[in-house]
Amino acid sequence: QVQLEESGGELVQAGGSLRLSCAASGHTDSTYAMGWFRQAPGKERDFVAAITKRGSTRYADSVKDRFTISRDNTNNTLYLQMSSLKPEDTAVYYCNARPLHINTDYWGQGTQVTVSS
Repeated sequence: QVQLEESGGELVQAGGSLRLSCAASGHTDSTYAMGWFRQAPGKERDFVAAITKRGSTRYADSVKDRFTISRDNTNNTLYLQMSSLKPEDTAVYYCNARPLHINTDYWGQGTQVTVSS
């Protein structure tokens, strides 16, 4: 039982920067691992980045030199700092949370990121 709410998505010019946030509420013990996924219309949802409660990170190759994932365990918030944005980054970005011992996933409703050339 955890609720996730993304914010920060907007229209941005290519080469610009944007910071996404995901606020977790409810049973935040279900947020051992948190991550970001993205999906364009008609496409599969793709993995972007993930981070554990202790700070171990993992990135998709397409973003590893440009995006930084972080989390604040005090206020239960996940962040994605995006730099050098490209039109190919345009997608709905979804926040994900995964408990340590339970085989389930929690999802936010997404926030739209649009990068114009």
